[in-house]
Amino acid sequence: MELTAITIRTLLMYLFVFLILRLMGKREIGKLSVFDLVISIMIAEIAVIAIEAPSRPLLYAAAPMAVLVAVQLIVSTLTLKNRRLRLWFEGKPSVIISKGNLNWKEMKKQRYSLDDLMMQLRENRIDHVADVELAVLESSGKLSVIMSDKHKRESPLSAEETKPKIQYGLLPLPLIMDGLVQDDSLERIGKNRFWLRQELRREGVKTFKQVAFCTLDHKGRLYINRRT
Repeated sequence: MELTAITIRTLLMYLFVFLILRLMGKREIGKLSVFDLVISIMIAEIAVIAIEAPSRPLLYAAAPMAVLVAVQLIVSTLTLKNRRLRLWFEGKPSVIISKGNLNWKEMKKQRYSLDDLMMQLRENRIDHVADVELAVLESSGKLSVIMSDKHKRESPLSAEETKPKIQYGLLPLPLIMDGLVQDDSLERIGKNRFWLRQELRREGVKTFKQVAFCTLDHKGRLYINRRT
């Protein structure tokens, strides 16, 4: 009997949560702001409690869920008319790269690591930070990237010129992160610290500690961002 009750409550809560999410809008499905994420998690938790406690009336779960939906709809309506309120609830985009230079201050503020940056650059099929005119971390956590005009206007290269000079899986390959040499990356391309030091000196960098971030793309180009 209890199993039947749990099954029925599960189906009812599924339909109820489905209708609630549809009511909250398609935006909830694709990308969630912090405020929307909190509302969605709370609704899911209430639904689970209602399923696990068949002795409690469904109204005890439906009421708080309805309140959360009402709050979400009211806030959404208000934020549509007030940009300051919208930025407070949803956050504002952060510039991570500007004209090929990393915005370290904003990265620290958003607790956005170099690993996060490299992962999202790879998702955008970008292997050289210097080619990026603007990279913005949206409030949803997605990195929006605009390539530089110079990179867009580059004439098509011959097959020999476009052939990768270095073969490896992850692009770009980090060689220095926060002043620390990534020896495993050097091993993957068959290089050592002496080679890296020579390359840095050609760019006017004397020590590894002066470098905040250094990567190598598939064409053998170094990207160097110095500590400020």
